[in-house]
Amino acid sequence: MKSFWWLGCCGALLVIGASLGRHHIVSTGSPGSPGRAIAQTPQLTTQANGQSNQDLLTELAQADVIYLGETHTDAADHMAQLEIITAMHQARGDIAIGLEMFQRPFQSVLDQYIAGEITEADLVEQSEYETRWGFAWELYAPIMRYAQNNQIPLIALNTPREITKKVARQGLASLTGDDWQYIPPIDEIDTSDENYQAMLAQVFGHHGGHGNSGPSFENFFAAQVLWDETMAASVADYVIAAPDTQVIVLAGEGHIVFDFGIPSRVERRLGEDLVSHSVLLNPTSTSPELADFFWFSESTTPEVAE
Repeated sequence: MKSFWWLGCCGALLVIGASLGRHHIVSTGSPGSPGRAIAQTPQLTTQANGQSNQDLLTELAQADVIYLGETHTDAADHMAQLEIITAMHQARGDIAIGLEMFQRPFQSVLDQYIAGEITEADLVEQSEYETRWGFAWELYAPIMRYAQNNQIPLIALNTPREITKKVARQGLASLTGDDWQYIPPIDEIDTSDENYQAMLAQVFGHHGGHGNSGPSFENFFAAQVLWDETMAASVADYVIAAPDTQVIVLAGEGHIVFDFGIPSRVERRLGEDLVSHSVLLNPTSTSPELADFFWFSESTTPEVAE
């Protein structure tokens, strides 16, 4: 079953049938790894608005920022990402790729890889990819190789894992000193979205919280928002520094659906004149509230086991 990756830092969640309007949230995960969620509607349409993938590529070429929502273990999603990246590089020339899979302290490692100063094996080792992300490297490797071969900048988007875990346990108030080095200032961490809270509260509440040893919902939600805000700040900072460069963001669908996660927080920083599009890759639902566009691969590949 195709699903939305979600809820990354706060332990195992398994919630089935928690309703949110017409949608149902199903979330599973394991400690220290992103969880899964799926928003489903009763009937799946074959293509949004009858639009072909080629039509979509033409539309995407006009955007300042593109969000490609993936299921991390789905090889078809990653092949679609490479297809879209290749098309945007051919159409625009000047693009950059933002990666949820890499945390901000390791930006210099990505830069060295693109410059040819370190090998692919060095990149995996020095970014601590296996422990900080851990999904099969070969799913992402073709994208990384294409970027290096074409000198496309890579952007490490994510919050350091240690900081996200600290917030999940102890809240934003626990952050001090060097904790703030790679994350936005406290006044940019907006936890006021009641719809986002409601969706995550359903997941948290149906699981029964995490008991006395786990995070409170307030801390759980703050950690999720911090993750989103850090990635949004990373994207916005790059757009400000290189306004003529199209930024293509690769992130789990859970950070993109309904614009709750990254997209709305980038727009808040850059203004409504920003042209951005969210795209869900091979989704099980095409409910229009989920994203701007939906991409369907001509053929699919079985998911890689976790």
